[in-house]
Amino acid sequence: MQNRIDDIKKKMAALEILIKETKTRLPAHSVKPPVMMDLIEYEDQYDALQKQLNQLKNKQALL
Repeated sequence: MQNRIDDIKKKMAALEILIKETKTRLPAHSVKPPVMMDLIEYEDQYDALQKQLNQLKNKQALL
């Protein structure tokens, strides 16, 4: 289970970098839809991984 937690944390770290890079590509005005779509996708993936991580940690705490 710890390996799975570590994998999720690595993926989340990579997504954090992608999110930051994508946010720097967002202009102050006239946001480009493809860039915004990328950002939303990365944030959705991050949120899903966060939920998985929380579930695994809760299971681990019960053991």
